[in-house]
Amino acid sequence: MAQTLEDMAEELTCSICLGLFSVPVTIPCGHNFCYNCLDLTWKDAIVSVYSCPQCRCSFLDKPELRKNTLLSNLVSQVALARDKEEKEAELEEESEQQERPAPVMCDSCRKTAASKTCLTCMASFCQEHLLPHLESPAFLDHTLSQPLGDLRERKCGEHNKLIDHYCQSHSKCICCYCVLSHKQCQTYTLQEGKKQKEMHYVNLLRSLNQKLEKATSTIEEVRCEQRKVLDITKKKKDLVEEEFEEIKGLIDEERKKAMAKVQEEEKKVTQKFSYTQSVLNKKKQEYQDLKSKVQSILEEQDDLQFLKKASKVKDTVSKEPFKPYTGFDDRLMQNIYKEAVSLKEAIKSKLSQPVETPESRPQATPTKKIHEADLAAATDESSKSIPPPLMKSFEEKQRKKNKAKMNQPANDAGVAPPHGKPRKPPQTPQSASSVPESRDQLLKYAAKLTLNPNTAHKKVGMSDGFTKMFVSDSFLNYQDSPVRFVSCSQVLCSQGFSEGTHYWEVNKEGGNFSGIGVAYQSIPRSGTASRLGRNKVSWCIEWCNGKLQAWHNDKETDLTVPNTSKFGVLLSYDQGLVSFFCIGKKFSQIYRFRAQFTEPVYPAFWLFSSPTLLALTPAY
Repeated sequence: MAQTLEDMAEELTCSICLGLFSVPVTIPCGHNFCYNCLDLTWKDAIVSVYSCPQCRCSFLDKPELRKNTLLSNLVSQVALARDKEEKEAELEEESEQQERPAPVMCDSCRKTAASKTCLTCMASFCQEHLLPHLESPAFLDHTLSQPLGDLRERKCGEHNKLIDHYCQSHSKCICCYCVLSHKQCQTYTLQEGKKQKEMHYVNLLRSLNQKLEKATSTIEEVRCEQRKVLDITKKKKDLVEEEFEEIKGLIDEERKKAMAKVQEEEKKVTQKFSYTQSVLNKKKQEYQDLKSKVQSILEEQDDLQFLKKASKVKDTVSKEPFKPYTGFDDRLMQNIYKEAVSLKEAIKSKLSQPVETPESRPQATPTKKIHEADLAAATDESSKSIPPPLMKSFEEKQRKKNKAKMNQPANDAGVAPPHGKPRKPPQTPQSASSVPESRDQLLKYAAKLTLNPNTAHKKVGMSDGFTKMFVSDSFLNYQDSPVRFVSCSQVLCSQGFSEGTHYWEVNKEGGNFSGIGVAYQSIPRSGTASRLGRNKVSWCIEWCNGKLQAWHNDKETDLTVPNTSKFGVLLSYDQGLVSFFCIGKKFSQIYRFRAQFTEPVYPAFWLFSSPTLLALTPAY
């Protein structure tokens, strides 16, 4: 029964925690785990693919975890049986400790305590009656032992013979006659059986010691990791608290500025009203005095006195009361209110955007981790929706924090900072207007770009730290975003440029339908007008079924298809130029657009067919 119980307990053990199941659940591959163990394992996953911890079978969607009632009942029964056995063993041990063994009496005289027990005679003898066994040759082959009081228990109940063998196959002690019925079994003498069991338990004890040491070291490792995690979370909480305090301070500062403007306008208008009221009160008093004098004249009955009084009063009529223009700037009040509403809506929009989680990250491989810089670049675009006053405060804060970074070498110039305009790299007056003769002339303007997943169409997949893009056959698990392309499978970069000269390279593989170019952030997100080049706010070159064309404002220009898979794009914002180059054995310019940019310009891409793969390659 004990062996059966152990076998059942082994089958009811969770392979994660190595203990009996606690709220067992079954996943589609058929394996069972504790609910909490599996839930914690999957919570730590960094990808959207869930896999079985035992067989590594993968599931695209997270399986619904429901309690396995049958396994739960079996676990309860095994646990009850174990508790019962443990209690019985404890009671037996206590009874053995409490009971003092009675002395074994001599079976011959029944008066004196026995000194030896003969296992051949199956009797105990005192020292006097033991003499024949010690002196007579007839008893030389008899086996003597210390006095034993359980001789009856040492006899086989079936053959009434001494139990002197052990059957390993049945884990049972047997007599010499029982051995005949156990010919197919592995049998030993009691001494040999004891040695075999001793070896087994010595090995078991060694294994238990090793497991105890490993469990102790593992517990210590877990504690160290816990301490590290707690330290990290404490530091992060402090940093987050500082950031939010600074945000609160910036918002409070903006509130004070807005209220100061309102109060200043209120004070100015109040002063005007006060002055107007004082003038009107003075004029009113003049009217009142003149009225009194006129009434006094009219009450005079004597003609002479009437005329004398009338001659003293100036017969002039004062001008009509006039209300001057107060100059209240209603437009200023409305703009202050709109800025406050815009700030509120921007914060609400930012807070309503779901945080990117491992489950929502599309097309991630189990071993690929996304770099923090890529995530920062991916969320950079959302900061551009912050209203100008608060944005200015953030820029000032960022400039103070990154003062040392502003003095980077020339090869880093042109990389757009997270919260501000890209630094303008040094260039010669002719570098923007003239056609470069080689690729090396462009590399000094190289910019590091990453794709913005918030703008990507739901069929545009990304990999390699948001630098590669492709078209998926089905919609990806992207969160809804107001800046996401809906109609065309397009995507913008996180970095935008509003001054200076910048250069990047794109590698094109497969597919007959794709395009690379630049666009304003204000490009439409839906409809046919949202496609690159089909509006006034985007410029691109496009491959369409073997043809290469340049597009802007829905106008096309046929181009010669170069024999290369690598292309360069040079943006000269100040000069209003966008140039496309062939990067291969022969370096040449494919096409150049001239424009007058009025908004920040973002690198943009269009993909149509699934074999197409576009990759931003380092141009430095």
